Amino acid sequence: MKYYIIAGEASGDLHGSNLIRGLKAEDPDAVCRAWGGGLMEAAGGQLRKHYRELAFMGFWEVAKNIRTILGNIRFCKQDILDFQPDALILIDYPGFNLRIAKWAKSQGLRVYYYISPQLWAWHSSRVHGIKASVDRMFVILPFEEAFYRKYGYQADFVGHPLLDVIGQAPEEGGFREKNGLDSRPIIALLPGSRRQEIERMLPVMLEVAPAFPDYQFVIAGAPSQEESFYKGIMDKSRAAAWVRLVSNQSYALLRLAEAALVTSGTATLETALFGVPQVVCYKGSRLSYLIARRLVNVEFIALANLIAGREVVKELIQQDFNPARLKEELAKILEPGNRLRIREGYAQIRERLGQPGASGRTARLIVKDMLSRKESRAESRGD
Repeated sequence: MKYYIIAGEASGDLHGSNLIRGLKAEDPDAVCRAWGGGLMEAAGGQLRKHYRELAFMGFWEVAKNIRTILGNIRFCKQDILDFQPDALILIDYPGFNLRIAKWAKSQGLRVYYYISPQLWAWHSSRVHGIKASVDRMFVILPFEEAFYRKYGYQADFVGHPLLDVIGQAPEEGGFREKNGLDSRPIIALLPGSRRQEIERMLPVMLEVAPAFPDYQFVIAGAPSQEESFYKGIMDKSRAAAWVRLVSNQSYALLRLAEAALVTSGTATLETALFGVPQVVCYKGSRLSYLIARRLVNVEFIALANLIAGREVVKELIQQDFNPARLKEELAKILEPGNRLRIREGYAQIRERLGQPGASGRTARLIVKDMLSRKESRAESRGD
């Protein structure tokens, strides 16, 4: 069967690649055309758009780039029509994917959604659009199944795919030597994967480094960004001499990190699953933040806190995200008592995420559903 898969971010590329492998395991004849990145391509997806071309965040940023976004939507619709897939599989990325879902349903396509948009955080009214446009929703957070049930929609909780990704990540020997690091404990800086958020977050994170001379600060460079991009930001900072950059080695870095400063997003949960105490950071444009503050219905932004239902890690948002507060909170998570408290919270989070095998389970359910539908159609025709 033919599958058209759309992911618009680095995390979607990661989970999409494992989903493609799962589809090929369940359906040996699977042909996958994809929007995503190098991981999905390496897994066997025919890459049509890289997520680097899709990464617009915040209300103002989307408004500025609306012509590009609308052009991408037109291209996507035509490409789907040209490919004629048996199924459309959408991975998170709601601003784009929910538009495509509505259109695809009008075209008679079977629509699956893997990794739900965070409707429970804001725009819960969008659940009605999902009920109308999405045939099956596969959720990865334990409370999402109950959220959809409130609206009379059955979603499948499949577990969190990061349990597989992190569990299978190989240990890399010689990480310090390979990257020119010394023997001091490491503070990891994870400023995000999109250029806009890195430009906003990294300069503030860099300012913290000189206050902790007994530690070495290391930036986790995203695979979607060039080293020269990070170097350009570092060269403008007085703290650049205290910081090193490693590219596309986030998991190896987190295995060794003593603590981390992390931009809100999937990386906060990855950091928690590696057991690294962290401070979660977020700052958007003023307009985007003011709009979001009116719409958001949740107490926390960090996935670790949302899953735990309480504050396990500190969140520094908007004006609180500044060098002084960041230094203060980093000092706290380096204290033994606080580190123990955070790690106890992490253990609770891991337990709530279910069992490994999320991508394989999702692929199995999709293929089973597609085959069942084909058999029903054949019976109705009397084949």
